[in-house]
Amino acid sequence: MATEEPKPDGSRIPRLRLDELLDELQVRIDDVRGTRDHLQGLLEAVMSVGRELELPQVLRGIVEAAVTLVDARYGALGVIGDDQKLAEFLPVGIGDDLREQIGDLPSGHGLLGELIRNPRTLRLSELSEHPASYGFPPHHPPMHSFLGVPIRVREEVFGNLYLTEKRGAADFDAEDEALVTTLAVAAGIAIENARLYEEGTIRQRWLAANSELTSALLSGADEAEGLGRMLEQAVDIARADLGVFYRVATDGELRGSLARGEGADAHRGVVLPSSEGTLAAAALAQDGLVTVEDVASDERVTVQPERWAGFGPAVAVAVGTKERLSGVLILTRRRGQHPFQGVETAALRGFAGQAALALELAARRRDTEQVSLLEDRDRIARDLHDLAIQRLFATGMTLQSARRFVEHPEAADRLNRAIDDLDATIKIIRSTIFGLREHDTAKATPKLRYRVVKTVDSATAALGFTPALRMEGLLDTDVPPEAAEAVTLVIGEALTNVARHAKAHRAEVAVVVEDGILTVKVTDDGVGITSDAARSGLRNLAERAENLAGDLSVGARSEPGRGTVLEWRIPLRVDPG
Repeated sequence: MATEEPKPDGSRIPRLRLDELLDELQVRIDDVRGTRDHLQGLLEAVMSVGRELELPQVLRGIVEAAVTLVDARYGALGVIGDDQKLAEFLPVGIGDDLREQIGDLPSGHGLLGELIRNPRTLRLSELSEHPASYGFPPHHPPMHSFLGVPIRVREEVFGNLYLTEKRGAADFDAEDEALVTTLAVAAGIAIENARLYEEGTIRQRWLAANSELTSALLSGADEAEGLGRMLEQAVDIARADLGVFYRVATDGELRGSLARGEGADAHRGVVLPSSEGTLAAAALAQDGLVTVEDVASDERVTVQPERWAGFGPAVAVAVGTKERLSGVLILTRRRGQHPFQGVETAALRGFAGQAALALELAARRRDTEQVSLLEDRDRIARDLHDLAIQRLFATGMTLQSARRFVEHPEAADRLNRAIDDLDATIKIIRSTIFGLREHDTAKATPKLRYRVVKTVDSATAALGFTPALRMEGLLDTDVPPEAAEAVTLVIGEALTNVARHAKAHRAEVAVVVEDGILTVKVTDDGVGITSDAARSGLRNLAERAENLAGDLSVGARSEPGRGTVLEWRIPLRVDPG
């Protein structure tokens, strides 16, 4: 029964115990302080997740803010991929050593997958009692209380926040749920901003890479070098571990490959008669782009699958169209890395389209230069024919008419030699004109004249000087393929012998077709052939001549001084086909 005390006016009032009043006041003060602290913590958490622009830092900051906000021991953010599985999983509270002991990060099964399938807040006192839970892997720390909240970006579920083991309490309460739900809304905005920033940055890097490739190819840089640089940039921008570019012909043949990154040596220079059984064929069959989760075990990769050992997610995109195909670009990551997402593949498709355009422009530029070169050759050939040959021929006729007025025998002999030299010069110029006017196409086998010139040019470095070259007759029409192949080998072997043994300062190569006989003659002004000289090279030349019913002769020059004359002759069997 309450006691009453007299009022100042003499009346009595109920007496309340002072300690009860103080206790009630303290509770109200604590509630106000707790609410204020929670609101301040929420505000700080929202501010923290909005400070960063790089998406990885934003995601990490969201988990750390959520763990701090509700005082959880463990937290994680799971990013949902295009396949409705966890593409990324960022844990907080578990050290690196313990993470290695646990093994592979979860992919979205069990309770974590429940939030993917049903994206709504889930709060549990004991997570092991949920029907979707099926335990933890070895070395995993025990977890009981659980709070899961989805993160939405423009009504699309981006991922989920997972929080476990609330400190100082058995369960997460409704206030914790409200705080994390509010944080998830702010996190969605921060993630959207970070994604837009990342997409813009990546798009800018792809455009810069395209610009660099286009500039390099149009400036005349080596195509392989330009494509190699393109691969390096693609690997870096896409955060891949390996990049491979297959050159694909219109008939599907793989004409070679470039590779950059981890294990690149196993992928360089691959030449296959068809793209079937490769990731390139899979990309061409699926509208020019295909993504795979595990390239090492993909059933479509049946040709040399061991080259992909250790790699997992991959994307392949055609560079060009089926009508104008340049190749196929493949990027892959090590097994265990997250797969390529839609945003990444969309940017890659755009990059491949721009790269195809750059390669096409470079090809057109080369064609234009080739046409210009051929026009110059035609002009030079006309000038040689109309000017040089006619003047030489007129000079020769003048000398012939003057020969009958020369009485001294030695002078007459010199005049005859000069006339013969003019005739030989006219033949050389005519042969040169014939070669200039011969327009080889890219797909045709190089003609013999062109191959002879290339063979002689390639020997210049070893000789230390440029050999003289003379070609006469219908080399490109009357010499069958087998004999033409032998000619280039004979010239190469002969000039190699000159470079190694002759110590010569001059050399001349003559290739002549006359009266059904093909003659290759190589002369030099060197030391000549000694009796103890190695004969293995000459034996090879003799065997080549014998195989074609011909012969080889080697001897000293008839002119005064040192030197050697090598003459290789075969009869021509013109292929009627």
